[in-house]
Amino acid sequence: MTAVFLDLDGTLVDSRPGIVEALHFAFTDTGHGHLTDTDLTWLIGPPFHDSFPKLGIENIDPVIDAYRVHYDREAMFRATVYDGVQKAMDALHGAGHRLYLATAKPHVSARKITAHFGLAGYFTYEFGPELDGTRNWKGDLLAHALEQTGEDPARSVMVGDRHHDMAAAAEVSMPSIAAAWGYGGSDEWTTARHVADMPGDLPDFVAQVLSGDQ
Repeated sequence: MTAVFLDLDGTLVDSRPGIVEALHFAFTDTGHGHLTDTDLTWLIGPPFHDSFPKLGIENIDPVIDAYRVHYDREAMFRATVYDGVQKAMDALHGAGHRLYLATAKPHVSARKITAHFGLAGYFTYEFGPELDGTRNWKGDLLAHALEQTGEDPARSVMVGDRHHDMAAAAEVSMPSIAAAWGYGGSDEWTTARHVADMPGDLPDFVAQVLSGDQ
């Protein structure tokens, strides 16, 4: 039996419009309005507790609180499912793989998004951090997911678009596949077993990884 762990933002859905909108609101509301003039795409994926200090934000929690107010109220569903994702998930599910969500977005938000866009039915379970930051690091999240599901990391694969997806997979001895259509760059995928240019590549790459082929 095999398992596929899938990231959300930048892998299943293009969530940039809503996330950037909520970031603009949060930065403006908390006195960091100058940051709205910069490209914020790189913030999508990794936990804000890791990213915000790189922007010089010292008091992080009020910014995250302001972000969540706007994101949960208005911006959460300003996203689109990438073309080919549902067809790829149909193929993966049809091939007998168990599918799990593994996202750095708090699971209470992530589950609303997957339900809204018709993706929830594909997943055996959906994993994400708690609102208090528990399991913000995706390595901790994957370790927790493996413990809860009993899946074998050697018979599992992580699919994501950012460096923390690849690093987390390596940390739990799980192979990874990079989603090149997301927000990451080639320098973030050096440990990925394959780089998928489009969602339609995933079924074949997953089959190769989980069969032991390179």
